[in-house]
Amino acid sequence: MYHSIPRRTEELIALSQNPIDEELIATVIAGVIAIARTQGQSLDELRDELLQEDTLLSQNQRAQLSVLITQAWQTLK
Repeated sequence: MYHSIPRRTEELIALSQNPIDEELIATVIAGVIAIARTQGQSLDELRDELLQEDTLLSQNQRAQLSVLITQAWQTLK
């Protein structure tokens, strides 16, 4: 199923109603980057936000996500 890249937080949240697959994850990552850029956020600021301690992801998972976000940010220029 094709998902358009979300440009607003509400669109991003609406995607949570879909079954999780690789395409949805890629769409969400692209959406997070698009929204961050719209808000004037830098890659470093976004990575810092992702690396903050939380109970959802382990430190290792957050580090891996940070690498994916960096690669996607550079690809989606």
